[in-house]
Amino acid sequence: MKKILLSPFLAFLGCVGFLLLPFSLFAGTGEGVDVSLVFDASMPLVPGQPFMAVVVLDLKPGWHTYWRYPGDSGVPPKVIWHLPPGWNVGPLEFSIPNQFSEPGDMLIYGYEKRQLLRAVITPPKEIPKDQPIELKASLSWLACKELCVPGSTEVSCEISGPTTKIVRWLSSYVSKGEWPTIGLPPFSVSISAKGGNKAISFTGQGGATYELYPDPSEGTTVGHVTRLVSEGAEGPAVVFSIPWDGPSPFHALLVESTGDSRQAWWIGGSLRNSAGSSEHAGISFGVLIAALFSGFLGGLILNLMPCVLPVISLKIFSFIAQAGESPKRIFCHGLAFAAGIFIWFLGLGLLVIALKAGGSQVTWGAFQFQNPLFVVGLSVLVFLFALNLFGLFEITLPGSATTSLDHTARREGYGGSFFQGLFATLLATPCTAPFLGSALGFAFGQSSLVILAMFASVALGMSLPYLVLSAQPGWRKWIPKPGVWMERLKQFMGFPLLATNLWLLWVLQNQRGNEAALTLLALFLILGFCAWLFGILSVGGSRAHVVYLSLIVLLALAAIAFAAQRIRVTQAATLKTSGAVDGIAWVPYTPEALTALRAEGKPVFLDFTASWCLTCQFNERTAINVPAVRQFIKEREIIAMKGDWTNADPAITAALKSFGRVGVPLAVYYPPGKGSDPIVLPELLTQKIVIDALTK
Repeated sequence: MKKILLSPFLAFLGCVGFLLLPFSLFAGTGEGVDVSLVFDASMPLVPGQPFMAVVVLDLKPGWHTYWRYPGDSGVPPKVIWHLPPGWNVGPLEFSIPNQFSEPGDMLIYGYEKRQLLRAVITPPKEIPKDQPIELKASLSWLACKELCVPGSTEVSCEISGPTTKIVRWLSSYVSKGEWPTIGLPPFSVSISAKGGNKAISFTGQGGATYELYPDPSEGTTVGHVTRLVSEGAEGPAVVFSIPWDGPSPFHALLVESTGDSRQAWWIGGSLRNSAGSSEHAGISFGVLIAALFSGFLGGLILNLMPCVLPVISLKIFSFIAQAGESPKRIFCHGLAFAAGIFIWFLGLGLLVIALKAGGSQVTWGAFQFQNPLFVVGLSVLVFLFALNLFGLFEITLPGSATTSLDHTARREGYGGSFFQGLFATLLATPCTAPFLGSALGFAFGQSSLVILAMFASVALGMSLPYLVLSAQPGWRKWIPKPGVWMERLKQFMGFPLLATNLWLLWVLQNQRGNEAALTLLALFLILGFCAWLFGILSVGGSRAHVVYLSLIVLLALAAIAFAAQRIRVTQAATLKTSGAVDGIAWVPYTPEALTALRAEGKPVFLDFTASWCLTCQFNERTAINVPAVRQFIKEREIIAMKGDWTNADPAITAALKSFGRVGVPLAVYYPPGKGSDPIVLPELLTQKIVIDALTK
């Protein structure tokens, strides 16, 4: 370390008219860091009158240091003051930090170019006159570039000389944007505690953006901050959610950026756990409405996602079949269909609440489709429904002993429409539509009431088109008169369901391998035979027929139970990377592999996907694994990494959570260079979106 003594004359020249007080300044230099000490005081010093001292860390290009809470890694600077007897110093205050990433998706709070540390120094009520006073401080820090290098030095300054002028350091050191503002923000901030999360919500200033920097005390651990923003007439409605585990009350720095200017305020206070009698505050009404509207839009878009398209044809046929009925009955069928959607989504909401209460990681779609037995059960249901549409047998419902499911839907009752609503949402659950991922990520960290409200909002969005269509019967004039064509159309509708079954079979093969897929095919053979016998014997009503039908049902149930048990004990399949010349050579995702690639500064395209996510497969086949993108990845030497979430993987769950997501798809691009910020792509991709991201 070097120690440099600046004479009063050199100090005067260095400040060019700003420094009118003769003083001596010692500066220290470490690896990547130059350290100096400046202060603001009146001369002669007024006994007992406090003044400000600032330690300045000037960072060389590429180097960074850390804030008081460094984030996922790092150590904040430490200052030890050496003052004359009787002198006092206040707590150390850090300038406003920035947020950036280090290799391995580590989120860092710190500084590049310059870091400022200040403290208030108070002299005693009696001080010597006309004698130089030396102020010293020992400083240690950690500075990082490719490697992290600890540094330490001693800085000091000498106060001397008879003058009444105020010493001021350069104007950039005293900019209001360098330091948190005393007091509260000019808008109301609500802080709520629920489970292991803290939620911070407010309506900010128009045109401003916001960041949150947590400041936990020792013994408290925090996760990555996720942010949900919706633009409103009064300003952006912002919700921050952060995992907070420990005894310390919530404390954080809220930073507002408007153009090139920044302001910051400390927020927080004593919070009791939600299991107690109260919370500090709830989320604001405006923020809640914005989040629920995002969920509504996500539910509306779900009708266009590839997960739901195979089932929409069923409802279209149902509307056609009901064309001859009264407008009132058509609308009631629409209500029954919507009720099925609402019941399923609210049931999912209750399941999410129960899982959260039990301490489980809550995700969207994964906790169903990552279970192979759920896939088997859904495959059986889809297969039997397709056979019913083909007319191989009839499913009778309570109160209607002689009518089939589609007849029940259009003539005898509303059970069929209700079941179709359940069925549509059953296949929609693995999809993450635009707006839906961030909305659910926000809701999962809130109270049980907010979770149920969010699922109800999604259900309303998904069911609204059908409610509008059933309430406007004018479209019926475009439908041909009933005839044999309707029976043929009904049979045709069974083929999209068989296509859905092929997808579910492929999902199971990816989860449990070829043996599980073969077992499911054998089960389909047995169930098809049982359905054929059921259709033949259900015509008669004798006691013998009832016995035969009972035996057939028992045989089908036994076959399902045997196949499910056999599939359950099979080993989970592993991701197979593609070695084809015309394909993409995927590298399986692990946090360690990503950290190593990022440490080398290599560009990485990371695709989190799952076999049961049709949106993921749609993205890969239309926007990712296409000739133009493959060629682009090859020419730019981009590493393609796949996070396969078909089976449960805690590492992938944690990675999704770090980006504020609760489900797939999620595509992220890390540009070349060490510490480059990741670029998060939208849920639904096009070839142009992918290529544009890869060029950055």
